[in-house]
Amino acid sequence: MNSKTVEIITIGDEILIGQIVDTNSAWMAQELNKAGFEVFQITSVHDEASHITHALDEALRRTDIVLITGGIGPTNDDITKKTLCQYFHTKLVFDPSVLENIKQVFANRLDFVFNDLTYSQAMVPENCTVIQNRVGTAPITWFEQEGKVVVSMPGVPYEMQEAMRNEIIPRLQTKFQTQKILHKTVQVFGYSESALAIKIADWEKELPDFIHLAYLPNYGIVKLRLTGTSDNLLSLEFAINQQIESLKQILGKAIIAFEDLPMEQIVGNLLAAQGKTIATAESCTGGNIAHRFTSHAGSSEYFKGGVVAYANEVKTDILQVTPEDLEKFGAVSQQVVEQMAKGALQLLRTDTAIATSGIAGPSGGTPDKPVGTVWIAVCIKEKMISRLFHFGNTREQIIQRTTQAALVMLKEIL
Repeated sequence: MNSKTVEIITIGDEILIGQIVDTNSAWMAQELNKAGFEVFQITSVHDEASHITHALDEALRRTDIVLITGGIGPTNDDITKKTLCQYFHTKLVFDPSVLENIKQVFANRLDFVFNDLTYSQAMVPENCTVIQNRVGTAPITWFEQEGKVVVSMPGVPYEMQEAMRNEIIPRLQTKFQTQKILHKTVQVFGYSESALAIKIADWEKELPDFIHLAYLPNYGIVKLRLTGTSDNLLSLEFAINQQIESLKQILGKAIIAFEDLPMEQIVGNLLAAQGKTIATAESCTGGNIAHRFTSHAGSSEYFKGGVVAYANEVKTDILQVTPEDLEKFGAVSQQVVEQMAKGALQLLRTDTAIATSGIAGPSGGTPDKPVGTVWIAVCIKEKMISRLFHFGNTREQIIQRTTQAALVMLKEIL
C-alpha cells in the first residue's frame, strides 16, 4: 500500500508579494501527515486563470489529491470558481442549499446584510460535490477525475481548518487507503550540519528503506527528523526507536532532546515540572531570551523577569557587577557574566538565572575579542557554569546562536 500524495495550491497575489504569510499550507501539511497523506509539493500562484490551470495540470500529473485554498470569495479578483468551471468543462448553477447555509451561519449576526455578492456565493460548478462551509459564505467544492480528487476551499484560515478537520480529511480517508506516517525528532547540539553528517554517515547508510532522514539546522542546533511509513504503526514506532537507540550510542550527550519543540519550551516545561523559576540578564541578546520564554502561554509559571543590561552602568547599578572587574576584565568576560547571573538571581529572587555578554557587531570587536565573542553564564542557587563561544560575524546569527546556547546550558544544569 502506497501513501497517497497531495499537492497544495494556494491562490492569491497577496501571498506572492509578501503581503501575507502562507500559514495555511504548513497547517494543512501537518494535519495531512497525521492522517497518512504525504504532501508532495506546495505551490503558490497568481489570481490569474492561466496560472491556475497550469498549476492544476502539473499537480494532477504528479499527485493523487490537489487541495486549493483561496480565490473563491464574492469579489471580482476571486476567479478560482470560474476557472475551475472552465477546467472541468462545466458551468455555474445556483444551489439553494448553499444560500440556506449562509443564512444559518449568519442568523445571529444583526450587522450582516445579504446583497448580490452574497447570493453569488450560492453559484457553484454543476459537476462538483458541494460541501457546506459551516463558518463562512464560500462553499467547498469537490471534483473527481480519473480517480483523482481536486478540492477548492476558502483561504480564510479558520474556515479552511474547520473544513479540513470535519469534512475534507475524513472524506479522503474514506476514499483512499493510506499508510501510517510517523515522524520522530532528535535534537543535536555542538555539531555543524556537515560535521554531524560525517559523524553519523555509517549509521545513516544502514537505515532501512522505509525510514528517511532529514537534517534541519537552526542556529547551532541540528534537528534530525526520522520519517517512516508502514501499514503497522506499532512496528514502525519500534523500528524508529531502535534507530534512535543506535544514534544515542554514537552521539551521547550531544543529543539534547527527543521532541520537536523549541528549546525554550523544553526547558520551560522542565522548570515548571521542577517548580523552579528563572530570571535573565542579557547584554548582547538584548532581551531575546526573555522574548523566547514569554512567547509561550503559561510561561508566567516559571519566568519572573529579566534585565537588559546593555550599558555598563546597568550592569553595575542594577546587577551589582563590580566596577573594578568591568575595568579589569571588560564587559565580555567570565567574571562579569557570572556576576550578571548572580545579580539577576538575587534581584528577582529566582531559582535559576541566565546571563549573556558578547560582541554582536558589526563594530566593537578587537584582536583579543573579535565580533562574535560571547560569554554565557547559567546558575542555579550555588552552582554556576560559564562558557566562552565564538559565533561568527553576523549580528542576527550571533544573537540567535547565543540564545540557543544559553537555553541548552540551562537544560544541562537543571
